[in-house]
Amino acid sequence: MKQIKGTKYNNKLSIRNKLYRLCWMICYFCFFRFYPGQLFNTWRVFILRCFGAKIGKGSHVYASVEIWSPKNLIVKEYVAIAPHVKLYNPAPILVESYATVSQYTYLCTTSHDIVKPSMELITRPIKISSQAWVASDAFIGMGVTIGEGAVVGARACVFKDVPPWTVVGGNPARFIKKRELKS
Repeated sequence: MKQIKGTKYNNKLSIRNKLYRLCWMICYFCFFRFYPGQLFNTWRVFILRCFGAKIGKGSHVYASVEIWSPKNLIVKEYVAIAPHVKLYNPAPILVESYATVSQYTYLCTTSHDIVKPSMELITRPIKISSQAWVASDAFIGMGVTIGEGAVVGARACVFKDVPPWTVVGGNPARFIKKRELKS
């Protein structure tokens, strides 16, 4: 068994980044989180945009959504980000038009380099393509793209790209079937 000698973790996030997030957290708790409901969605979108988020027309972000960095959030038109979603986004998260991210889902754009003793932070963006649905309590790992029209089943853990118009589920997520729309 190989022994890892203690090494100091080197946080490479800048002071500017840390100050930005401090300001964001203060505003999040004072002006975002405590304004629930449909009535205050316009207000929440305004606050997110003030911190650099790009939010499209008709999109809804619930008050209980936790966002690490709004400047790394791009949400296109008519997107729903449901209650209690966690967006841990030191790298960008893109959610394209008509996509849904259901309650308690966790999108994580970062991890640590486990082959280095210092376990440096590594990041890669996440993309949720148009008309995709990430069902309740799913985990989407860094660098993953959920294809157009794809469905990620409830409680699935996704570590690899999901092809367009497929349904995946499980841990780790596996192909279940093709998604075919009926009129």
